Amino acid sequence: MGDLGFLIPIMGIIMGVSIPITAIKLKHREKIEQMRLAAAGHRDDGQLARQDAKIEALEDRLAVLERIITDNSINVAAQIEALRDTTSIEQLTRQRDRV
Repeated sequence: MGDLGFLIPIMGIIMGVSIPITAIKLKHREKIEQMRLAAAGHRDDGQLARQDAKIEALEDRLAVLERIITDNSINVAAQIEALRDTTSIEQLTRQRDRV
């Protein structure tokens, strides 16, 4: 047992040195990960702009639907049919202009 008694202080020294080294490694990995995420964020600016444009278009469409739903007029169906008629007239004029 006397021969193994010197291992206890050696293990204490090893543990005392390895804990700060591990903490330094973890901080370094965290900084690397933050830098990687920051670099990835700069590359996605174009994608964010496209998403913002899509969201804006969807909000516009939603506003139109809300106006249609909250419209107290009974003529909503007639207005839709009028829009369909206008579209068909435009299509006919385009076909006539092609000929």
